[in-house]
Amino acid sequence: MPKFVIDEDMPRSTGRLLKNNGYDIKDIRDFGLRGAKDKEIFQFAIGEQAALITSDMGFGNILHFPLGSHFGIVLVHFPNEISNDDINRELLERLSELSEENIHGHLIIIEPGKLRIKRK
Repeated sequence: MPKFVIDEDMPRSTGRLLKNNGYDIKDIRDFGLRGAKDKEIFQFAIGEQAALITSDMGFGNILHFPLGSHFGIVLVHFPNEISNDDINRELLERLSELSEENIHGHLIIIEPGKLRIKRK
């Protein structure tokens, strides 16, 4: 099962839900990285050998975060009107569809009812 680092722009409940469903989770807020630059968060995830879960669209820039140079980036892209519970439910459903092989080194974009993978 893949390991994940949760960015601060995700609800705290996301980490709890994923952990309760057997995922190995680290939230950057628990490691003194609140407000850290994207590059620092990226390096932390690499150091943890974990995929990053974020809603920060900047992590979708493959020039700054090249495919294959990381353990995966899961970009969660939902309208602001969607509740945290709905985001978490959809994220959990989409992650259950992915193997570690489908995550490692790739950019995964999760939107309401959709999952896209940009492969290395």
